[in-house]
Amino acid sequence: MPELPEVEALRDFLHERLTGREVRRVVPVAVSVLKTYDPGPDALEGRTVTGVQRHGKFLDLDADGLHLVVHLARAGWLRWRDALPAQPPRPGKGPLALRLWLAAEPAAGRGGDAETEGFDLTEAGTRKRLAVYCVHDPGEVPGIARLGPDPLADEFTPEVFAELLRGKRQRLKGLLRDQGVVAGIGNAYSDEILHAARMSPFKIAAEMSEDEIAALYEALRATLSDAVERSRGVAAGELKAEKKTGLRVHGRKGQPCPVCGDTVREVSFSDSALQYCPTCQTGGKPLADRRMSRLLK
Repeated sequence: MPELPEVEALRDFLHERLTGREVRRVVPVAVSVLKTYDPGPDALEGRTVTGVQRHGKFLDLDADGLHLVVHLARAGWLRWRDALPAQPPRPGKGPLALRLWLAAEPAAGRGGDAETEGFDLTEAGTRKRLAVYCVHDPGEVPGIARLGPDPLADEFTPEVFAELLRGKRQRLKGLLRDQGVVAGIGNAYSDEILHAARMSPFKIAAEMSEDEIAALYEALRATLSDAVERSRGVAAGELKAEKKTGLRVHGRKGQPCPVCGDTVREVSFSDSALQYCPTCQTGGKPLADRRMSRLLK
């Protein structure tokens, strides 16, 4: 799933290419992708993009006050196209979910049926969760309305983070992924943050000392900031590969930890898994994998 660093890089990528450009056409190809119907996406046509913002894992294209908001979910992606065919695609069983055309720039001197730039939203697999909203205010999107603070914002201070953790009986892994607590962190970067902080993913937030909270805050900011910097300037089509190159434990089950050399372990859940280093994070003790234990009974 694209998380804060990749969505921030996509925001930069789109801001550079879309700002000041007129939207020519927006066509939903998959019926399931649209989560709002009034106004419809055709209301964006003829409007000029004035900016692109990020809210947690949401992308927000502002077109003269009307917002096209996108959540890529687990298997969604944005693919920039330098030349889109003028004819709209036919609905089908493929990965294409939505297509947006830009109007040809006047200097190009191209006619109305010429190929123009734009982007496709695609989603692999059969579980369709990619979501697109057309709204007057991003706060109308339920997922944005419930977001916690952005962890890279200047206002996200150590004091704010400590207050968010106060009294929480959640395990750190789940808490970091809770979008209502902190916006933008998912499965991969929660693993990376906890590894950098040398903390167990099962540690209870409310039981942390002040020093541990400070260490987790520093690891969170540093991990996300480094990932954003690595992704900055990378083409949209290369962001997934770039993300994988910077991961130390996530997705590296069975490989040596790059810090201590111990074997990276995994705990599986019904629809996801976490990875960690026992030496760095749990005092050398493997965490119980309850799902695997049930399979062995």
